[in-house]
Amino acid sequence: MMKYHPLPTLLWSCLLGACLYGGHAQAASWKAFSTEGGQAPAPMVLADMAGREVDLASFKGEVVLVNFWATWCEPCREEMPSLQRLQQKLGGKGLRVLAVNVGEGAPRIRQFLERTPVALTILRDADSEAMKAWRVRMLPASFLVDRRGMLRYQIVGEADYDDAAQQAPVLELLK
Repeated sequence: MMKYHPLPTLLWSCLLGACLYGGHAQAASWKAFSTEGGQAPAPMVLADMAGREVDLASFKGEVVLVNFWATWCEPCREEMPSLQRLQQKLGGKGLRVLAVNVGEGAPRIRQFLERTPVALTILRDADSEAMKAWRVRMLPASFLVDRRGMLRYQIVGEADYDDAAQQAPVLELLK
């Protein structure tokens, strides 16, 4: 006999978010921390898809966009190609995009990457500990970390990183 397991809180949050947004992409916008957000939650050391540990602290000197996502999250899937284009456009100027998958196994992520090939650094937050440390309540959620490792901006919901308004804070931090 199968046991009933309630949906995880994160899934309910995403479903609620999709309902609030009517299932359509809304123009999410960056919100600046009222003061510099302080040091990014540390340590954030997660395995990449090859099983190598990647430490956020190792990217000091670069602007890092940390994006929390999941394969079952439609807005997450929709924004991936624009994240890829942002990395291609600004990677040479010091931007690094870290796409942190929340709670899914490597096979499921690989299956998604076969359908939607992106050359981003994909990290696995298998136990959702990084998500909790960063206080992510809804997916997708992205954070901008400046060259000193300080949190500067946050965006919750699907973003179009091809849009000039979405690129503005990134470009500001790259100066």
